Amino acid sequence: MGQAASQSVSAAPSAAASCPIDHSAMKHSAPSSSSGPAKCPIDHTKSSTPAAAPPPAQCPISHDTDQLNPLNQMPTLSQAPAAHQESELPTDRETSSIPRDEGSRWEYPSPQQFYNALVRKGWETPEEHVETMVQIHNFLNEQAWLEILKWERKENPEDNPQLARFKGRPGELSPKARFWLFAGWLLPSRFNTEPPFDRHDWIVRRRGGEEVRYVIDYYSAPPEPDGSPVFSLDVRPALDSVGSIKQRILAATEDAWANLREESRRNSSQGAH
Repeated sequence: MGQAASQSVSAAPSAAASCPIDHSAMKHSAPSSSSGPAKCPIDHTKSSTPAAAPPPAQCPISHDTDQLNPLNQMPTLSQAPAAHQESELPTDRETSSIPRDEGSRWEYPSPQQFYNALVRKGWETPEEHVETMVQIHNFLNEQAWLEILKWERKENPEDNPQLARFKGRPGELSPKARFWLFAGWLLPSRFNTEPPFDRHDWIVRRRGGEEVRYVIDYYSAPPEPDGSPVFSLDVRPALDSVGSIKQRILAATEDAWANLREESRRNSSQGAH
Protein backbone atom coordinates (compact mmCIF):
# COMPACT_ATOMS: atom_id res chain seq x y z
CA MET A 1 0.00 0.00 0.00
CA GLY A 2 6.87 -2.55 4.31
CA GLN A 3 14.54 -4.46 6.25
CA ALA A 4 14.48 -2.07 8.89
CA ALA A 5 11.34 -3.58 10.15
CA SER A 6 10.22 -7.00 9.11
CA GLN A 7 7.24 -9.13 9.95
CA SER A 8 6.71 -12.83 9.35
CA VAL A 9 3.16 -13.87 8.87
CA SER A 10 1.55 -17.17 8.16
CA ALA A 11 -0.57 -16.47 5.18
CA ALA A 12 -3.21 -18.96 4.91
CA PRO A 13 -5.71 -16.52 6.05
CA SER A 14 -6.04 -12.83 7.07
CA ALA A 15 -3.15 -3.60 4.00
CA ALA A 16 -11.08 3.07 -0.23
CA ALA A 17 -12.74 3.68 -1.17
CA SER A 18 -9.08 2.48 -1.59
CA CYS A 19 -6.80 -0.33 -0.99
CA PRO A 20 -3.53 0.24 0.82
CA ILE A 21 -1.45 -2.82 0.05
CA ASP A 22 0.99 -4.90 1.72
CA HIS A 23 2.55 -8.45 2.04
CA SER A 24 5.54 -10.93 3.88
CA ALA A 25 10.46 -14.29 6.20
CA MET A 26 13.71 -14.15 4.88
CA LYS A 27 16.17 -16.98 5.44
CA HIS A 28 18.34 -14.67 7.50
CA SER A 29 17.64 -11.91 9.95
CA ALA A 30 20.04 -9.44 8.38
CA PRO A 31 17.44 -7.85 6.13
CA SER A 32 15.10 -7.30 9.01
CA SER A 33 14.74 -6.12 12.54
CA SER A 34 11.31 -6.37 13.97
CA SER A 35 8.93 -8.10 16.31
CA GLY A 36 8.11 -11.79 16.34
CA PRO A 37 5.83 -13.55 13.90
CA ALA A 38 2.33 -12.22 13.57
CA LYS A 39 -0.20 -15.01 13.83
CA CYS A 40 -2.32 -15.59 10.78
CA PRO A 41 -5.99 -15.02 11.55
CA ILE A 42 -7.11 -18.01 9.50
CA ASP A 43 -7.55 -21.41 11.06
CA HIS A 44 -5.87 -23.96 8.79
CA THR A 45 -7.07 -26.95 10.77
CA LYS A 46 -10.68 -26.77 9.62
CA SER A 47 -10.12 -28.18 6.17
CA SER A 48 -10.32 -31.95 6.22
CA THR A 49 -8.94 -32.32 2.70
CA PRO A 50 -5.79 -30.67 1.40
CA ALA A 51 -6.34 -27.99 -1.22
CA ALA A 52 -4.01 -26.30 -3.59
CA ALA A 53 -2.50 -23.26 -1.92
CA PRO A 54 -3.66 -19.94 -3.33
CA PRO A 55 -1.08 -17.80 -5.10
CA PRO A 56 0.72 -15.00 -3.22
CA ALA A 57 -1.41 -12.09 -2.09
CA GLN A 58 0.11 -9.69 -4.56
CA CYS A 59 -2.37 -6.92 -5.18
CA PRO A 60 -3.86 -7.11 -8.66
CA ILE A 61 -5.26 -3.59 -8.43
CA SER A 62 -3.46 -0.92 -10.39
CA HIS A 63 -2.50 2.11 -8.31
CA ASP A 64 -1.02 4.16 -11.14
CA THR A 65 -1.98 7.75 -10.44
CA ASP A 66 -3.29 8.35 -13.96
CA GLN A 67 -5.91 5.62 -13.42
CA LEU A 68 -7.14 6.72 -9.98
CA ASN A 69 -10.27 8.53 -8.93
CA PRO A 70 -8.92 11.81 -7.48
CA LEU A 71 -11.64 11.76 -4.80
CA ASN A 72 -10.44 8.55 -3.19
CA GLN A 73 -7.13 7.63 -4.91
CA MET A 74 -8.65 4.31 -5.97
CA PRO A 75 -9.44 2.89 -9.41
CA THR A 76 -13.09 2.28 -10.18
CA LEU A 77 -13.72 -1.37 -9.35
CA SER A 78 -16.83 -3.17 -10.55
CA GLN A 79 -18.95 -5.19 -8.14
CA ALA A 80 -20.63 -7.05 -11.00
CA PRO A 81 -19.74 -10.72 -11.59
CA ALA A 82 -17.07 -11.30 -14.23
CA ALA A 83 -17.86 -13.03 -17.48
CA HIS A 84 -17.92 -16.83 -17.09
CA GLN A 85 -17.79 -16.50 -13.29
CA GLU A 86 -19.43 -19.60 -11.83
CA SER A 87 -19.77 -18.83 -8.11
CA GLU A 88 -21.09 -15.78 -6.30
CA LEU A 89 -18.52 -13.71 -4.42
CA PRO A 90 -19.19 -11.28 -1.55
CA THR A 91 -19.42 -7.59 -2.41
CA ASP A 92 -18.98 -6.27 1.13
CA ARG A 93 -15.90 -4.12 1.70
CA GLU A 94 -13.92 -4.15 4.93
CA THR A 95 -12.83 -0.89 6.50
CA SER A 96 -9.17 -0.89 7.53
CA SER A 97 -7.64 0.60 10.67
CA ILE A 98 -5.51 2.89 8.49
CA PRO A 99 -6.51 6.59 8.65
CA ARG A 100 -6.93 8.37 5.34
CA ASP A 101 -7.66 11.76 6.87
CA GLU A 102 -9.13 13.17 10.06
CA GLY A 103 -12.55 11.66 9.46
CA SER A 104 -12.17 8.47 7.42
CA ARG A 105 -10.19 5.27 6.98
CA TRP A 106 -9.16 3.35 3.89
CA GLU A 107 -11.39 0.56 2.64
CA TYR A 108 -10.26 -2.72 1.16
CA PRO A 109 -11.73 -4.13 -2.07
CA SER A 110 -14.47 -6.72 -1.80
CA PRO A 111 -13.74 -10.29 -2.94
CA GLN A 112 -15.77 -9.57 -6.09
CA GLN A 113 -13.74 -6.45 -6.88
CA PHE A 114 -10.51 -8.32 -6.15
CA TYR A 115 -11.54 -11.12 -8.51
CA ASN A 116 -12.51 -8.64 -11.23
CA ALA A 117 -9.06 -7.07 -10.95
CA LEU A 118 -7.45 -10.51 -11.30
CA VAL A 119 -9.51 -11.26 -14.40
CA ARG A 120 -8.68 -7.89 -15.92
CA LYS A 121 -4.96 -8.60 -15.51
CA GLY A 122 -5.33 -12.07 -16.95
CA TRP A 123 -4.36 -13.86 -13.74
CA GLU A 124 -6.09 -17.23 -13.53
CA THR A 125 -7.29 -17.74 -9.97
CA PRO A 126 -9.81 -20.34 -8.74
CA GLU A 127 -12.84 -18.51 -7.45
CA GLU A 128 -12.81 -20.49 -4.22
CA HIS A 129 -9.42 -18.97 -3.31
CA VAL A 130 -10.38 -15.33 -3.76
CA GLU A 131 -11.81 -14.73 -0.29
CA THR A 132 -8.67 -16.19 1.30
CA MET A 133 -6.49 -13.99 -0.89
CA VAL A 134 -8.43 -10.92 0.19
CA GLN A 135 -7.98 -11.90 3.84
CA ILE A 136 -4.24 -12.28 3.30
CA HIS A 137 -4.08 -8.97 1.48
CA ASN A 138 -5.94 -7.10 4.22
CA PHE A 139 -4.07 -8.77 7.07
CA LEU A 140 -0.69 -7.95 5.59
CA ASN A 141 -1.68 -4.33 5.00
CA GLU A 142 -2.60 -4.04 8.66
CA GLN A 143 0.79 -5.49 9.63
CA ALA A 144 2.57 -3.01 7.37
CA TRP A 145 0.74 -0.12 9.00
CA LEU A 146 1.70 -1.39 12.46
CA GLU A 147 5.35 -1.43 11.38
CA ILE A 148 5.05 2.12 10.06
CA LEU A 149 3.53 3.21 13.36
CA LYS A 150 6.56 1.79 15.19
CA TRP A 151 8.78 4.10 13.15
CA GLU A 152 6.45 7.05 13.58
CA ARG A 153 6.09 6.62 17.35
CA LYS A 154 9.86 6.91 17.70
CA GLU A 155 9.77 10.17 15.79
CA ASN A 156 6.71 11.66 17.53
CA PRO A 157 4.87 9.54 20.12
CA GLU A 158 1.92 11.94 20.22
CA ASP A 159 1.30 12.15 16.48
CA ASN A 160 -1.46 10.28 14.66
CA PRO A 161 -0.12 9.80 11.13
CA GLN A 162 -2.33 9.14 8.12
CA LEU A 163 -1.77 7.22 4.91
CA ALA A 164 -2.08 9.94 2.28
CA ARG A 165 -1.56 7.75 -0.81
CA PHE A 166 0.35 4.74 -2.05
CA LYS A 167 1.75 3.18 -5.20
CA GLY A 168 2.44 -0.40 -6.22
CA ARG A 169 5.86 -0.90 -7.85
CA PRO A 170 6.12 -4.70 -8.32
CA GLY A 171 8.60 -4.50 -11.16
CA GLU A 172 11.09 -2.22 -9.40
CA LEU A 173 13.67 -3.52 -6.93
CA SER A 174 14.50 -1.12 -4.14
CA PRO A 175 18.22 -0.43 -3.49
CA LYS A 176 18.01 -2.45 -0.28
CA ALA A 177 16.40 -5.39 -2.07
CA ARG A 178 19.19 -5.27 -4.65
CA PHE A 179 21.77 -5.33 -1.85
CA TRP A 180 20.27 -8.40 -0.18
CA LEU A 181 19.87 -10.14 -3.52
CA PHE A 182 23.59 -9.55 -4.16
CA ALA A 183 24.38 -10.84 -0.66
CA GLY A 184 22.35 -13.95 -1.44
CA TRP A 185 24.30 -14.43 -4.65
CA LEU A 186 27.60 -14.20 -2.74
CA LEU A 187 26.52 -16.28 0.27
CA PRO A 188 23.48 -18.35 -0.74
CA SER A 189 23.74 -20.54 2.37
CA ARG A 190 23.31 -17.52 4.62
CA PHE A 191 21.08 -15.05 2.81
CA ASN A 192 17.88 -15.29 0.83
CA THR A 193 18.41 -15.74 -2.88
CA GLU A 194 14.90 -14.75 -3.99
CA PRO A 195 13.94 -11.17 -4.80
CA PRO A 196 10.82 -9.64 -3.27
CA PHE A 197 7.67 -10.57 -5.17
CA ASP A 198 6.15 -7.14 -4.70
CA ARG A 199 6.95 -3.61 -3.61
CA HIS A 200 4.87 -0.64 -2.49
CA ASP A 201 5.61 2.94 -1.58
CA TRP A 202 3.31 4.46 1.04
CA ILE A 203 3.20 8.21 1.62
CA VAL A 204 2.49 8.97 5.27
CA ARG A 205 1.19 12.38 6.31
CA ARG A 206 2.34 13.71 9.68
CA ARG A 207 0.86 16.46 11.79
CA GLY A 208 1.35 19.79 10.06
CA GLY A 209 1.21 18.25 6.59
CA GLU A 210 4.75 16.82 6.38
CA GLU A 211 4.84 13.75 4.12
CA VAL A 212 7.24 10.83 4.51
CA ARG A 213 7.69 8.02 2.00
CA TYR A 214 7.96 4.45 3.26
CA VAL A 215 9.19 1.53 1.15
CA ILE A 216 7.68 -1.91 1.67
CA ASP A 217 9.26 -5.03 0.14
CA TYR A 218 7.32 -8.29 0.21
CA TYR A 219 9.22 -11.59 0.40
CA SER A 220 8.06 -15.19 0.28
CA ALA A 221 9.48 -17.74 2.70
CA PRO A 222 9.28 -21.52 3.16
CA PRO A 223 5.71 -22.58 3.96
CA GLU A 224 4.46 -23.73 7.32
CA PRO A 225 4.35 -27.51 7.98
CA ASP A 226 0.67 -27.50 7.04
CA GLY A 227 1.48 -25.92 3.68
CA SER A 228 0.37 -22.40 4.57
CA PRO A 229 2.43 -19.78 2.72
CA VAL A 230 4.61 -17.40 4.73
CA PHE A 231 5.65 -13.87 3.85
CA SER A 232 8.04 -11.28 5.26
CA LEU A 233 7.54 -7.51 5.25
CA ASP A 234 10.48 -5.14 5.09
CA VAL A 235 9.14 -1.71 6.07
CA ARG A 236 11.32 1.39 6.42
CA PRO A 237 11.45 5.12 5.62
CA ALA A 238 12.90 5.81 2.19
CA LEU A 239 16.35 7.41 2.17
CA ASP A 240 15.14 10.55 0.44
CA SER A 241 15.26 13.13 3.26
CA VAL A 242 17.63 14.09 6.05
CA GLY A 243 15.04 13.15 8.66
CA SER A 244 14.51 9.67 7.23
CA ILE A 245 18.26 9.07 6.97
CA LYS A 246 18.63 9.98 10.65
CA GLN A 247 15.80 7.58 11.51
CA ARG A 248 17.45 4.72 9.65
CA ILE A 249 20.89 5.38 11.19
CA LEU A 250 19.41 5.55 14.69
CA ALA A 251 17.49 2.30 14.18
CA ALA A 252 20.58 0.53 12.84
CA THR A 253 22.64 1.79 15.79
CA GLU A 254 20.03 0.63 18.30
CA ASP A 255 19.95 -2.82 16.68
CA ALA A 256 23.74 -3.08 16.76
CA TRP A 257 23.92 -2.16 20.44
CA ALA A 258 21.10 -4.56 21.26
CA ASN A 259 22.95 -7.39 19.52
CA LEU A 260 26.19 -6.54 21.35
CA ARG A 261 24.43 -6.49 24.71
CA GLU A 262 22.78 -9.83 23.99
CA GLU A 263 26.10 -11.35 22.93
CA SER A 264 27.79 -10.00 26.05
CA ARG A 265 25.01 -11.39 28.23
CA ARG A 266 25.36 -14.85 26.66
CA ASN A 267 29.14 -14.83 27.08
CA SER A 268 28.82 -13.81 30.71
CA SER A 269 26.29 -16.56 31.32
CA GLN A 270 28.54 -19.17 29.74
CA GLY A 271 31.54 -17.94 31.72
CA ALA A 272 29.63 -18.28 34.97
CA HIS A 273 29.13 -21.97 34.28
